Order: sequence, then C-alpha cells, then structure tokens
Amino acid sequence: MTISVGDKVPDVTLIKATENGPEAVQSADYFAGKKVALFSVPGAFTPTCSAKHLPGFVEKAADLKAKGVDEIACTAVNDAFVMGAWGKAAGSDDVTMLADGNGAFAEAVGLTMDGSGFGMGTRGQRFSMVVNDGVVEQLNVEAPGDFSVSSAEHMLGQL
Repeated sequence: MTISVGDKVPDVTLIKATENGPEAVQSADYFAGKKVALFSVPGAFTPTCSAKHLPGFVEKAADLKAKGVDEIACTAVNDAFVMGAWGKAAGSDDVTMLADGNGAFAEAVGLTMDGSGFGMGTRGQRFSMVVNDGVVEQLNVEAPGDFSVSSAEHMLGQL
C-alpha cells in the first residue's frame, strides 16, 4: 500500500552519508520535530537525477528553507558511499543524502519500481514529499519516465 498524505512515515533504518562515513539513522527519529523536504530518485548519478532532480533542490535550497523547510533530504536505493560521493559531486551541504541500500524505505512507503530492464533491480520511484514532524503533508509521485511534480520548483509552489 502506498503512503498517503496524513500518514506517518514508516520507521526503517536509513544510512546517512556523513563526512565521518556512514551513520545509521531511524527514519522515525530523523523526521521527528522538523519539516523535511524529501525527494527520492531511482539512482545516484543517473541522467535525470543528476542533471535535473538533485541540482534543482541544491539550487532552490534557500528558497525552500525560507518557506519553512528545516532540512532537505534525498534518498535512493544506493549505498551510503555512492550517495556521499554523489552529494559531494553536486557541490552542496544543503541536501542530506540518505541511503536506502536495501530498499526498505521505498518498500515501506509502497513506492518501488522494477528497474531490472536497465540492470538496476528494484529501486525507489521518483517522488517527493513534505514531512512535518514525521507526518506526510505533501506527496508527489511521478508517472514512469516523467519529471515534473517531484521537482523543487513544484514543491515550492506547494509550501
């Protein structure tokens, strides 16, 4: 079942990419007490994700924070080392990289996709959500192959 507006974010372990290496975080703890702009991509360093999705949130970070967002986070079914390298390559500390290496978060929110045709296995769909104190306030799920409603620009219009 897919997560919906008004639902609490499921509690699973994610791995935060930090300067000191991977750090396990529980999603319930991570989202507690703050407003988070979360976006999910099918994979780090993939074309749309690298050319548009992550750069859009990096570029609009100050605007999102001016509208009440405390933190911006990106998740993907990649390991923490890949997510950390991608975050460094993007050139911004404004986006927290959360690795969902086993796809537990994507599965728990009901937003997986089959990327096996591209040699990627099961991945998370492209989506974004605003999570306020652990509760989903906005949810934007892309149709396969699309990139519009999960963008930073779209989210800004919702805040």
